Amino acid sequence: MASEKILKQKQAVIDEIKLHVENATSIVLFDYRGLTDSETKQLRTKLKETGSTYKVFKNTLMARAFKDLNIDFGDALTGPSALVYGSDQVAPVKVLTEFAKSHPALELKVGYIDGEIADKNKLAEYASLPSREGLLTMLAGGMIGLVRDLSICLDLYAKEKEEN
Repeated sequence: MASEKILKQKQAVIDEIKLHVENATSIVLFDYRGLTDSETKQLRTKLKETGSTYKVFKNTLMARAFKDLNIDFGDALTGPSALVYGSDQVAPVKVLTEFAKSHPALELKVGYIDGEIADKNKLAEYASLPSREGLLTMLAGGMIGLVRDLSICLDLYAKEKEEN
């Protein structure tokens, strides 16, 4: 049996994982085998730019933390797994998916986004969504169009009233 000191260290790691999961909006587990050291550094840098963090924990400790949080990833915790977490729902998924296109060794396993488990297909859907800024730009463009159309209508109505 493990000593009390080792058990405390493991519990500290489990608590750290739980804290990250509870504070994150999105979590993605992926297989990182086959990535070189420099590729891993590139990935960490890209993730950091989006406010996301990449960490590697033991699967058994992640499984315990997820069990405590009532998150069931099924068989996703088999083989080497890395954990990415962030405050943006889609940013980590987009970065990992884009990185995986040029680095086939990286394989997404499963995600947990806004309290829901996302399989590979769901992660692919999230990756295809525009960024938050892109969505806000689309919304603003639509609103500007409505205001423009309203101003044209009001102008035409005012000109019609002037003629009468």
